[in-house]
Amino acid sequence: MEITRLCSDGQVIIPKALRAAQHWEAGQELIAINLGDGILLKPKKPFPETTLAEVAGCLQYQGKAKNLDELEDAIRQGILEQWHDRG
Repeated sequence: MEITRLCSDGQVIIPKALRAAQHWEAGQELIAINLGDGILLKPKKPFPETTLAEVAGCLQYQGKAKNLDELEDAIRQGILEQWHDRG
């Protein structure tokens, strides 16, 4: 068990032994999770880099590619439908 203090500006020093055990270095981003009776700190894991080909493949669109005018028309139509549904 390690003991630390909360500074007046809200900072907490994580003891060196705990940082070393977690392999946390200066600049490590942490996620703070409120557990009610305490706070859990977890390392923020960055999303892995991906290429457009890897990401675009999840869209599963099989039709002819749309041009800019067709995309704008579809957006306009969607807005009109949402507006109509609210009235």
